[in-house]
This record gives sequence, structure tokens and C-alpha cells, in this order.
Amino acid sequence: MRQNGERWRAPYATDPAATRGRLIPEAASPTRSDFQRDRDRIIHSTAFRRLKHKTQVFVHHEGDHYRTRLTHTLEVSQIARALARALGLDEDLAEALALSHDLGHTCFGHTGEDALDACMAGHGGFDHNAQALRIVTRLERRYAGFDGLNLAWETLEGLVKHNGPLLRPDGRPTPRYAAAGIPAAILEYDALNDLDLARYAGPEAQAAALADDIAYDSHDLDDGLRAGLFGLADLAEVPFLRGLLDEIEALHPGLETSRRIHELARRVITRFVEDVIAESSRRLSALAPGRVAEIRAAGAPVIAFSEAIAEADAAIKTFLYARMYRHPGVMAVRAHAAEIVADLYSAFTADPARMPEEWSAGLEGAGEGRVARRIADYIAGMTDTYAVLAHRRLFPTTPDLHWSPESRGLPLAEP
Repeated sequence: MRQNGERWRAPYATDPAATRGRLIPEAASPTRSDFQRDRDRIIHSTAFRRLKHKTQVFVHHEGDHYRTRLTHTLEVSQIARALARALGLDEDLAEALALSHDLGHTCFGHTGEDALDACMAGHGGFDHNAQALRIVTRLERRYAGFDGLNLAWETLEGLVKHNGPLLRPDGRPTPRYAAAGIPAAILEYDALNDLDLARYAGPEAQAAALADDIAYDSHDLDDGLRAGLFGLADLAEVPFLRGLLDEIEALHPGLETSRRIHELARRVITRFVEDVIAESSRRLSALAPGRVAEIRAAGAPVIAFSEAIAEADAAIKTFLYARMYRHPGVMAVRAHAAEIVADLYSAFTADPARMPEEWSAGLEGAGEGRVARRIADYIAGMTDTYAVLAHRRLFPTTPDLHWSPESRGLPLAEP
């Protein structure tokens, strides 16, 4: 018998004892599984620490309690562990994937990625998932025996494929990559260490992907309400949220606004997590997998939302896109942030020696594509703070990223 919260391992979980191993063989740890070692390497990486000052939606100086890329990652990790534990998956692998899923994001969130992708249009573009793979296989330089973190195959597979296969069964790219093609960084690594790009990732990666959706639905509603971009009454546009607000009012009539916001956020997480557990259990029962390979070969996600909650998730994202991500105030800051990224790329392209020596070394006589990718690697690793300071060193004026929306008097201090 299991008590609530205790760990158990299902036969379809990814077994660290049966890992496909690391590209560079290493001796086993006497105290940790391979997935625990991967989690620890990710936490101690430079790229992970940089997430502290990388934007989620709001630039960090707008308030101490808005999410950053790091706090988002920690929330994803908590939810991924909860899902893994309830479904009998390997909790350490799910945690490692949650902690690493955003390592490839640039400064200034998706704005920075879009700007850098435009700059790199003639050189293969920029994709944050591909950049995460570059970081953990090449760019982190901490270990004596290899570049990158030398993570286990299952961790790399989940990092690349947590949103689903990259190839169709016939070998053509899936719709996400149909126009631009699969990023070269992924194809190059796949040629060294086959990641089965046409199959789904294991169940832990699927759980981490859903944890990402759950976390940012919940916390972007929280941050948007606290920033005054929309009010609780506006959320009635989304039937799922209207039902939660009615429930809160029935249980706690007249509750102060800040507490209502928190009660809403926690209910979004709870309903979504409980739905994933129920729907995934149903799919697992129908598939009856005896090993993880059967989940990879299933042809569809096995860890998933129900149809009703998938619709609620889509409705929340539609609302947030219109009322938060495309809010005029947010868009103004996005435009300035994109200008900073484009300016930096142009300056370093004109003179790569303007980058620190560790980044500019070896580029004498290099081809245009190689120089461009080195510049992209450098800019992508920048925090928001570092990018602004770099711009100030190179240009007489720097766009102002400050924007302070009305907070409707909500307290910023958390209990």
C-alpha cells in the first residue's frame, strides 16, 4: 500500500538502470541515478543561473514579484514532479526535463527569440529548443572530459521532443518545422546520437510539457491581474475561469482581491493537474504498456489533458494573448527590447572583436555562417541586465525598457 505522496515506479516509467547512456561514457555514481546526476548538472550550470534575470513576460525591474524565467522553471518543476509521482513515472527525469526546458531562451523572453531569429534568417534562424540542446551538448564548458553536460540519452530526447516528434513517419518535418526545417543543431546532434525524431518522447517528457502549460497559464493570469492589464471581471470571457470565480465567491463571499487572485491561480493548477492524472490514467489503462518503448511508439501523447481541459487551456491562452502578450504597454517594451537585440547583433557582426575574447577568439577568417552562429550564441546567453549594459557600452542611447502599469493598489508583498 502507498500513502499519499509516496513514490512508486510503474513498468512503463523510464528506468534509469536501463538508460541508453551518455555520448561520452562515464563511471556510474555510487549514490545517484543517471537522471539524478543530470538534474544536478542542470542546476549547477551557468545557463540555469542566468534564468534569474531573463524575462518571462515582464522585465525584472518592473517588480520583484512578477515571474522570471527562473521562477517559471521552478513552478514547472514542482508540477512535473507532482504528475510524475502520481502516475508512477521517474520523478528525477521529469524534474531534470522541467529544469532544462527553457535553458535556450534569450534575454527579453520570446521577444528576444523573435528578434534573434530575424537576425539569423540567412543562417538557419534561431530556435530556443535547438539552443537548449547546443547549451547542454556544446556551450557549457565546465568538465575536464567533455563540452556540455554530457546528459543521458533520455534527458536529451525529452529536451528536444517534449512538444512531440519533429519528423513525420515518412521523414518529412512536422508542421512546426515544415517551413523553416528542423534546426541544424538538432540534426547534427541526431547524426551523432540518434534521438528517434519521428517518435514521441517518453512519458516524463510529456508530463514536463504539460507542466509548462499549466504553470504559465496560472502564473500569467496572476501576473496580468497584479499588473492591472485586466481585471477579474474580464476573466468571465473564459467559461472555465468564470466557473472557478463563481466557486470562490460562493465559498468566500466578499474575499479581498489579492486573495481571490491567489485562490483562482491555485484552482487552475489543481484542476489541470487532477485532469492530467485522470486522463493519462485512462489512456495508460487503454494502452496497457509494459515498458516505456510502447509509450514512445503509441503514435499520440499518452500523458495528456482531457478534451474539456484542453479546450479550457486553449481559451486561457487566447485570452492571455489578446489581453496580456499583445497589450499596448507590453508591446511597447517588446519593440524596445527587439531593438536592443538587433543593435547588438549588427554591432558584433560589423566587428566580432567587440565581443569578449572568449567569444571572438578563432573567428579570424571564419565564414559568415560560423560568425553569425557564434554571435547568436553570445547574445542568446545574455540576461536582460547584461544585454542592456552591453548596448550602453556600444551605443550613445539605449531604448528605455521601463513600463509601470497601474497595479490597482494590490500589495506586492507575499504572505
